[in-house]
Amino acid sequence: MTLEITEVRISLREDDKLKAFASMTFNDAFVIRGLKIIEGTNGMFVAMPSRKRPDGTYQDVAHPINNETRKFIEDRILDEYERERSKLQSSLIGTTL
Repeated sequence: MTLEITEVRISLREDDKLKAFASMTFNDAFVIRGLKIIEGTNGMFVAMPSRKRPDGTYQDVAHPINNETRKFIEDRILDEYERERSKLQSSLIGTTL
C-alpha cells in the first residue's frame, strides 16, 4: 500500500507563533488531528500532535519515523496553509473594496 495524503484541513489562528492547526487524512482511511503550524526562528514548521507528560515535557502522540516522510507531510501541510492564507487575504481584499 502506498501512503497517500487524501485530505488536509487547516484552521488558521491569529497568534504570534501558532499560525494554524491542521488535520490530515491518509488513504481516505486514517486521520491525524492536532498538528500545529508554528512560526519558529528558522521559519515555518509543522509540530506533531503531542501530550504533556507529568514531568512537564511533551511527547509526540504520532510522528513520522524518517525524514523523508516528515518532509512529505510538512510540505503538503505548509502548501495547504499557504493556500488557506491566500484565500483569506483574497476574501479580505474583496470585502474592503
